[in-house]
Amino acid sequence: MTKLPVIALLVLAIFSAVSSSSAATPQKPNVVLFLVDDLGWRDLGVQGSTFHETPQLDRFARANVRFTDAYAPCHVCSPTRASIMTGKYPARLQLTDWLPGRRDHPFQRFKNATPRPHLPYEETTLAEALKARGYATGHFGKWHLGEEPSGPLQHGFDVQVPRWNKCCPNKGYHAPFGLEGLSDSPGDYLTDRLTDEALKYVEENKNRPFFLYLSHFAPHDPIQGRPDLVRKYRAKLERSAPAQGSAFVLEGNPDAKAALSRAELDARIKEDAYRGFRVLPNETVKIKQHQDNAQFAAMVESIDESFGRLIAKLEALGLSENTIVIFTSDNGGMSAANFGRPDRVVAPTALDAAFATSNLPLRGAKGWLYEGGIRVPLFIRWPGRSASGTVSSVPVIGTDLYPTILEMVGAPALPAQHVDGVSLAGLVRGGPAPERSALFWHFPHYSNHGMQSPGGAVRQGDYKLLEYFENNTVQLFNLRDDLGEQRDLAREQPERVRQLTALLHNWRRQVSAAMMAPNPDYKGQQ
Repeated sequence: MTKLPVIALLVLAIFSAVSSSSAATPQKPNVVLFLVDDLGWRDLGVQGSTFHETPQLDRFARANVRFTDAYAPCHVCSPTRASIMTGKYPARLQLTDWLPGRRDHPFQRFKNATPRPHLPYEETTLAEALKARGYATGHFGKWHLGEEPSGPLQHGFDVQVPRWNKCCPNKGYHAPFGLEGLSDSPGDYLTDRLTDEALKYVEENKNRPFFLYLSHFAPHDPIQGRPDLVRKYRAKLERSAPAQGSAFVLEGNPDAKAALSRAELDARIKEDAYRGFRVLPNETVKIKQHQDNAQFAAMVESIDESFGRLIAKLEALGLSENTIVIFTSDNGGMSAANFGRPDRVVAPTALDAAFATSNLPLRGAKGWLYEGGIRVPLFIRWPGRSASGTVSSVPVIGTDLYPTILEMVGAPALPAQHVDGVSLAGLVRGGPAPERSALFWHFPHYSNHGMQSPGGAVRQGDYKLLEYFENNTVQLFNLRDDLGEQRDLAREQPERVRQLTALLHNWRRQVSAAMMAPNPDYKGQQ
């Protein structure tokens, strides 16, 4: 009888030890990837915008790790999204244009390369890799990587809201949305409703590790802000002093036989032939220079509110200190209108529906290989591990997110899968930059957002080389000294041009990049 209390105490002690050990073993960290569409590098307050108000994202960026030289793998959406999901360059995936892609036109000397119609099934996506580690996986918002049966549910996600795989909202941002799996009521706004559903998902999965991919359609066009915020920014414009400088500048095709210099472009824009907003003479288009679009500003602030609501939900549930959060965009801002239909004319009264933002001091826009098309915001929080409140100028790219997330959650690397990405985990902790030779881009297509030739680019160190395919023109810029890419150094530094061109060509061969065939229907430039 005297032994029973001793045995009971031993059992209790063992049980307590086991319970204590279990409690000491933390749940795998949750992962939130918050991706937005067409948000330019300077569209947030922390990135330099003085018109758009983004207090939630500004606070988050300043408290965590902000990358100043982060890049999208492409200047349009589908290729970047494919790269984030696979850790591979679009050229390696043969998915190099938005889906289903732009049709050919007689002004093209070459035919557009045919992109793969969907994300390849044989790729192990980031969602599949995390699901294999026991993660719940939820996709909310934009997919744009193939129609059924190649949607999120076939590529590693347990949940998809809404059941809609196309580029843009079905009926716009205002209810009714016409989106399967996403209910709406009069007055609802799409960004808000997607956030509602994402927060429900977090609540439902709070007791297990989850991967939340909140992929907003916004601020991609149609440019439709929430009415209360549109009123706010219209009032702000009325109170503001007029913006200084030209509202638009002229940009041409640097690969044209008679390419215009900056001085010539600035002179031509004053001529009658260059009035209006369409494809203009000499293969030119106009690029927006001011951030003064109230509808777009409202869309950006709605994104900021969405992000703030998500962070607040994580904090309320006690998940904040065990959740990795990554914020980024899929390409640069739409400062040039969409001229996928080359005869499109934008009425002067409809400019805010066609030109979203300004990317200054960056040159170009979505659809361009200049920095305005490919440089994007990137903020990362790794609780307890990241060097909080730091800013990194190390060049990084969207393919890096896959191996970064794997390392952060303690999963083994999959080097055969994310072959074109490097883990940024050490850099986020405040360590040295990961080793890599360069960053690369390949776009064997004609863009919807200008008349520039198809081409590719490489960045190595401070230098960036752009190569165009119609006439083999190259441009060379030193981004440290010339962030706006206005001083072409190609003639001054021929040896560097040769070295970087060879590097770009060798990379294209290594990844089996698709090239372009002559266009039998070519009728010359319009």
